[in-house]
Amino acid sequence: MRYAYGISTALLLAGSAATLTGVVPAGAQTAANDSSVMRNVAPRANAPMSFADLTEQLQPAVVNISTTQRVRVNNSNPFAGTPFGSLFGNPQGGNGGAQTREAQSLGSGFIISADGYVVTNNHVVAPGNRNATIESIKVIMPDRTEYEAELVGRDAASDIAVLKIKSSRPLPFVKFGDSNATRVGDWVIAIGNPFGLGGTVTTGIISAIHRNTGQGGAYDRFLQTDASINRGNSGGPMFDLNGNVIGINNAIISPTGGNVGIGFAIPAEVAVPIVETLKKGQSIERGYLGVQISALSEDLADSLGLEKNRGEFVQRVEPGEAAQKAGIQAGDVITKVNGKTVTPDQTLSYLVANLPVGTDVPIELMRGGKTIKVNAKLGKRPSEEELAGSTFDPDAEDNAMGQNDDGASAQATADALGLSVVDLTPTIARQIGVPSTQKGVVVSTVNPNSDAAQKGIRRGFLITSVNRQPVETAADLDKAINTAKSSNREAVLLQIRRGARDPQFVAVRLQDD
Repeated sequence: MRYAYGISTALLLAGSAATLTGVVPAGAQTAANDSSVMRNVAPRANAPMSFADLTEQLQPAVVNISTTQRVRVNNSNPFAGTPFGSLFGNPQGGNGGAQTREAQSLGSGFIISADGYVVTNNHVVAPGNRNATIESIKVIMPDRTEYEAELVGRDAASDIAVLKIKSSRPLPFVKFGDSNATRVGDWVIAIGNPFGLGGTVTTGIISAIHRNTGQGGAYDRFLQTDASINRGNSGGPMFDLNGNVIGINNAIISPTGGNVGIGFAIPAEVAVPIVETLKKGQSIERGYLGVQISALSEDLADSLGLEKNRGEFVQRVEPGEAAQKAGIQAGDVITKVNGKTVTPDQTLSYLVANLPVGTDVPIELMRGGKTIKVNAKLGKRPSEEELAGSTFDPDAEDNAMGQNDDGASAQATADALGLSVVDLTPTIARQIGVPSTQKGVVVSTVNPNSDAAQKGIRRGFLITSVNRQPVETAADLDKAINTAKSSNREAVLLQIRRGARDPQFVAVRLQDD
C-alpha cells in the first residue's frame, strides 16, 4: 500500500456495493424527508442482519499475496584508508562492498477463474525501489495452502496485476460485477489481509463514485467507501451484496497511516478490460492526445470568461503528436471528447486513455470565446515515467536576475497583480536564459502576499502574454490589466516562461485597488 499524507498528502495505496431501493424524488412542495416519501426509500425490512452467509461463500476465493525481494544496499567502509580498512568490507571505501538483503511485502488478491488466475494491485507485486528485484511471489489460500505464483502481466498506470497459480483441483473463484450500477449509499464488503491479518472482513457503504483524488493520471477515478481499508488490503476485492466484485481495493486517505473512513477502489468498469488484456500476455496501449493540461479552476475560468469545472485548459501541445496535427493550441480549453463532456469526474486524460490507439476522435474546444471542432487521430500514450519527466514543476528553484529594479511597471500592474516588471533587454535575456529575440517583460519583484506569489511566480520570470494578447513592454502589461478590469474580469491569464523551459499559462486573480 502506497502512502501520501493530508488530502493532497495522504493517499495510501491499499474498497463498492449493492443497491438498496430506488429513490423517489420529492415534489417541489414536499420535504425530501417527508414520511410519505421515506416509506418508499427506507432500507428494506429484509435487509441483511448479518453478512455471515455471504462472507462464507466469498472468502475462499480471496487470497493473501506475499513477495520476497532482494534489495541491493551500498556498504561504504568508514575505515577505508586506515589499518582497519580490510576488516570492514572494501578497504578502498566507496560502494565496492555492496550487499543485498531480503525484504518482504504483503497484500491481497482474489481468484477470478477455476484454473488459477489471480487479480491484485501492481504495487503489491512490484519491486519496492529501483535497487530491488522480485525473487518470488506466493499466493496463500484461506486454508493456508501456499502456491508459487507466476506474474502474467502488470500495468503501472492502472495499478493492476494478474498472477497465475497451478492447482491439481479447480479453485474457488469470484466474478466481476457492473460498477456502473453502483450508487452512493450501497452496501459493500471488503475482504483482505490488513497488517498481515488474513481473512479480515469489513463492511461499509459507497461514499462517492467517480472520485477524483487529485493525484492525476488516466485512472484517477475511484469508488470511495467507508469500509475499513488498511495496509495490506491492497489488491483485495470489494463486493456488492450480490457477491460481485465491483472494485479492487487500492488506496486510502489518512493523516495518520490508519483507516479514517476514506478508502478507494478501482472500479470494475476500469479493471475488467485491463485484466482481460493482461491475461492474454499483452501490454496495455492507451490513446494519447499529446497535451499538457490543467483543471479549469475558478481563477482560470474567470480569466477566460468561462464556466468553471467544464473542460480542461491546454498548457502545452507536444510537437508532432495528435493534438498538434489536429490544430489544437496552447491556451485552448477542451470541453468535449468523442461527444462526452470533460469534467472533474470525467477528465480529459481518462476519456482519451480509454480510447484505442489510432482512433479518429472528434474534439470540441473553446478558443477566444468561440467553439471550434477538430478531429484528432490518437497516438500511443508514453509510459508514466516518460510523462513524469516532461511535467512542469512550479516549485523549482530559479536564479535571480542580478539586476537593479529599474523601470518598474506602472501602478495598475503593481496594484492588481502584486508584481513589478521591467522591459526585457539583451543583457537581462542572457541573465534569465532566454533568447535575445524573445519578447516580453520580466518580473523584478513579487508581493509575497499576492495571488501571483501563491501561484509560484518569482523574480526572473518572463511574462509574454496577458489573456492571450502579446506584451512586449511594461506599458503593454498595464494596458492589458486595465482592459481586464473594464471587462469586469476577476482574473487574468498570464503566459510565463522560466529560462529555456516551455511557456506555461497561469491564471492570476486581480487584487482590489
